[in-house]
Amino acid sequence: MPSVPSVPVLCLDIGSTWTKGALVSPDGDLLGTAQHATTTPEVLDGIAGVTSALAATGAEVLACSSAGGGLRLAVVGQERLVSAEAGYRVALSAGAKVVHVSAGPLGSLTPLRADRPDVVLLVGGTDGGDDSVLLHNARRLAENRITVPIVLAGNADARDRAMALLDGRTVVATDNVLPDVGELSPGPARAAIRDVFLRHVIGGKGLSRGTRFRSMVRTVTPDAVLAGVSRLAHLLAADDDPGAVLVVDVGGATTDVYSAVSTVDDQTSTVALPADRRTVEGDIGMRWSAPGIVAEAKAEQLPHDNLAAGADRRARDVDFIPSTPEESEVDTRLAAIAAILAVRRHLRLVDNRLGPRGAGLLVLSGGVFRHATGQALHTIEQTLRDDPVLRPVLRAARITVDRDYVLAPAGLLTGAGHDATRLLRRLSPR
Repeated sequence: MPSVPSVPVLCLDIGSTWTKGALVSPDGDLLGTAQHATTTPEVLDGIAGVTSALAATGAEVLACSSAGGGLRLAVVGQERLVSAEAGYRVALSAGAKVVHVSAGPLGSLTPLRADRPDVVLLVGGTDGGDDSVLLHNARRLAENRITVPIVLAGNADARDRAMALLDGRTVVATDNVLPDVGELSPGPARAAIRDVFLRHVIGGKGLSRGTRFRSMVRTVTPDAVLAGVSRLAHLLAADDDPGAVLVVDVGGATTDVYSAVSTVDDQTSTVALPADRRTVEGDIGMRWSAPGIVAEAKAEQLPHDNLAAGADRRARDVDFIPSTPEESEVDTRLAAIAAILAVRRHLRLVDNRLGPRGAGLLVLSGGVFRHATGQALHTIEQTLRDDPVLRPVLRAARITVDRDYVLAPAGLLTGAGHDATRLLRRLSPR
């Protein structure tokens, strides 16, 4: 049974732009929300602003963060179609942005360095199988003085030898992500990546001068959201509504897509999918990455007439707020296209499988949806449903907007052993 907190809980999400807070009663009801511009290099100032706005002094604090660019992860594996793919699929559910994937014996590490990962996930081989590539790659990482933390999640029989080669590096060893062919085990690696983020990465982002912020943060924001999405899927399944939950979060710089399924028919895949996964599109967003929406719309032959100038303007002025119906219409069209592009990419990466029904619920998240008019949301919904790729996935889907931004707080509550049911029930479709 979930625990019941004795005081209200303040759930914080510290992002690169905004620090958002949700105050939740001991019974799980939403008491209020607030936000404050993230204050770097001392994020505690913005947190204090949110705490004051919600009169939340004395509340239990649960926090997640994606400030400073979140968690950038590189996957170094043995074969593109097996171990590297397994590592990548684990990363789909680890709250990280995968910035680099390599397969086979490492040669030059210049490409890996250029992608600036915060963590390297080193995988390779099934337990008891070939260990030569894993050991070669461990040696190359050590010889090239890769200083970022390394999560070692390959062939268990080679673990001690790989650790010896990596002596002097920051290494967290855990169970193999691929203990046997076709058997994906994401849990231990996910936990290790989260631990590395909390212990070694977040403190190096230059976000706060002391240790309080580091001790406050429990996980990376996408991991919290994914936990909330997973919990929502379980609630729907308990309501005899087992369709997949699909979440599209369109931000200023990126668009994230989350999916949670109760069962996955994966008989045609070499490496099984985790039940809950997340993808991030760094070139698709409403402000910094608005030109990327237009470029990808052109590449995928989506209607994008008269959007290029508006997208360029938003990229030049990331604080731009529409002040006319025409400018609002541009935002509406960009948001709809961003959602279509991101979901299309997500479906490709998860082999287009969301279960036999497709999505049972689609949740739209992000300021562009929360502040949209009813007519704008109707236009966005119809555009999504009419897309030929998304049409079969959304054929039975109800669509709602996360107006109160409850998914990350729900994930934080779930992770702390508290009940998030009442928060998630707020996501009832329009």
